Amino acid sequence: MRFQAISWERLAGAVADRVDRTDPGDGSDWLKVGVDGAPATPGGEFAERVAEVLRLRGRSVLVVATGGFLRPASLRFEHGKRDPDAYYGDWFDTGALWREVFGPLEPGGSGRVLPDLWNPVTDRATRSSAVPLAPGGVLLVHGPFLLGHWFPFDVKLHLRLSPGALARRTEEPWTLPAFARYEEEVGPADAADAVVRVDDPRRPAWTGFVD
Repeated sequence: MRFQAISWERLAGAVADRVDRTDPGDGSDWLKVGVDGAPATPGGEFAERVAEVLRLRGRSVLVVATGGFLRPASLRFEHGKRDPDAYYGDWFDTGALWREVFGPLEPGGSGRVLPDLWNPVTDRATRSSAVPLAPGGVLLVHGPFLLGHWFPFDVKLHLRLSPGALARRTEEPWTLPAFARYEEEVGPADAADAVVRVDDPRRPAWTGFVD
């Protein structure tokens, strides 16, 4: 896999260009973009960068973090607070993401997306209201393990850290086996349309898009 150095600004513009050239694969009125990456990567910041570029181009954009769709603590911590297998498979409410985020953007859908569902600090529902996304709009979802759930992304990006960089920058080392499992079972670099190497967050490099 060959990488080319690029600035975050140029990278956001390149992703926005790809979005502008892409039609929704499911025939709906909305485009879905996934920014996959461990919490140690700047996935949320990059998603917001891309969203800003798209908004300047006149696109309606909604950014959703999977961190707002955690399951209640009673389910996340059923096997303890530091179980990597539970973190990998049980922490994120993928059913709610399908129902509240992707479902409304299916063909004939309402276009009203729930931006978040659960507050992990209070361990209560956020009670947020659904946000309308105009036809022709773009949904940007960011978070870990995104490419292993068959979410209907039209553009898929994987922010990659080498094993050493991931170990150094991960605040919860007990989660590292979950990312090793993700690499083995899903192969996110192969599943993505483009891979961005972020070992040094000041100097990203990427593969470009695979056509």
